Amino acid sequence: MPPDAAPPPIEPMPGGPLLAIDIGNTRLKWALYESAAPSALVIAQGAEFLEQIETLAEGAWAGLPRPHRMLGCSVAADAVRRRAEAQVDEAWGLPGHWVHASAAEAGLTNGYDHPTRLGADRWVAMIGARHRLLARGTRGPMVVVMVGTAVTVEAVDADGRFLGGLILPGHGIMLRALESGTAGLHVPTGEVRAFPTNTSDALTSGGTYAIAGAVERMVQHVRSHCGAEPACVMTGGAGWKMAPHMSVPCELVDSLIFDGLLEIAARRYAPA
Repeated sequence: MPPDAAPPPIEPMPGGPLLAIDIGNTRLKWALYESAAPSALVIAQGAEFLEQIETLAEGAWAGLPRPHRMLGCSVAADAVRRRAEAQVDEAWGLPGHWVHASAAEAGLTNGYDHPTRLGADRWVAMIGARHRLLARGTRGPMVVVMVGTAVTVEAVDADGRFLGGLILPGHGIMLRALESGTAGLHVPTGEVRAFPTNTSDALTSGGTYAIAGAVERMVQHVRSHCGAEPACVMTGGAGWKMAPHMSVPCELVDSLIFDGLLEIAARRYAPA
């Protein structure tokens, strides 16, 4: 796809259930919705570690209603995505459609130097966050945080333009790097403390406050650039660990990528 290409058109299909898939670095999360529409009701949902993808068709998906379409977001290797597609085909005989970042989609404009190189999960999460706020009547800048294997912190202005974002290591990567690069340092689980007095708490607190500090700095940047206080929305598998320790107000939303997939699907599959 050329760098500034629009999302590929998808043949409109009759209304019906949508299978949404989010493939991360460690797990595949899925949800079956009653329709391809924002706020659609969930029929079923679940998650599998990537090593267990081959169990989906005969396991969690067995006996579920047949989706009319499948739309996914993946940051894993192509081989992992193909394994997921094989399970969708085995279970329902459906083709897989995947979201890739583009110059613009669903009301969001991509300010990345090379738009298609932006991670699909980052793009979809921003779309989900923006429409979540718009549905509540909030039209302003925002900071979108995903806390997982890696941490991303995105800035979006009031007009829906992605301004740029940060990428930093998640908790696990930080701790493993310290353990491998520091002689005699082992990394047991500690607690987050204001004044850590043992190595375990010092390591856990350091990683937590590093992430919180990156978010706080991005909020400052957006506030200065946009002249308004940004809403902060957080998601990701480790979001619940970070939320209590944030220095800025931040709403925790587990379903942000699925919210984005629903918004995209509602537009891509709208009847002509």
